[in-house]
Amino acid sequence: MTTAILSALPQEQAGLLQQLVAGQRTQHAGRTFWQGHLCNQPVVLALSGMGKVAAATTATALAAHFGVQRMLFTGVAGGIGPAVQVGDVVVAHDYVQHDMDASPLAPRWQVPGYPAVRLSCDASLSALLQQAAHSALAQTPQGTGQVHYGLVASGDQFVGSAAASHRLRTDLHSAGHPVLAVEMEGAAVAQVCHDYGLPFAAVRTISDRADDEAHGDFLRFVDTVASPLAQRIVLQWLYLLSNK
Repeated sequence: MTTAILSALPQEQAGLLQQLVAGQRTQHAGRTFWQGHLCNQPVVLALSGMGKVAAATTATALAAHFGVQRMLFTGVAGGIGPAVQVGDVVVAHDYVQHDMDASPLAPRWQVPGYPAVRLSCDASLSALLQQAAHSALAQTPQGTGQVHYGLVASGDQFVGSAAASHRLRTDLHSAGHPVLAVEMEGAAVAQVCHDYGLPFAAVRTISDRADDEAHGDFLRFVDTVASPLAQRIVLQWLYLLSNK
């Protein structure tokens, strides 16, 4: 079973590429894909691109052209849940598009034609991802950080102010959607996987609190913490999959 591993940033993909066995490079749909093996598992590595449309295009290519059977998304996110802190890891239980509003054709945040506001991730893959995240965090020099499991929001904007973060969290919470983190791609990949009937899981390292300091925190955090941590999580997750 071939697994697609989508990374949000080149820094996150670089470590996995270095360990890819028998890697083969393919250009398709204006993107670069790497096929090979990690932890004795057949994989396709790809960069999602930034934003929902770019991520959906990449995910569609992985499903339709490469015929992958499941997808994993790894990247960074802003923490907006009250207990979610920088350095924590969020494994997505489900996704919502926080900038989708087709009312009155559908309830706010619900994509017309889909059954609910939230799109679920695969429970079995996500359970293994939580195990992998706990293991990876225990190996960090600090040995700190928490693993959270819950709702993640995606939208075509970098949430980088305390006011925007508060508004997003308050709106979703008041409607019964207690969101933990915000990013720009995952919900689109979840939607594509829903369409193709593919199991999907996602993990995000919290790089900032989606507040007025988010821009500086983000740039500093990715290279030093998020990328090495993402690599450990992915490899541990693949190892767990191969030993199920």
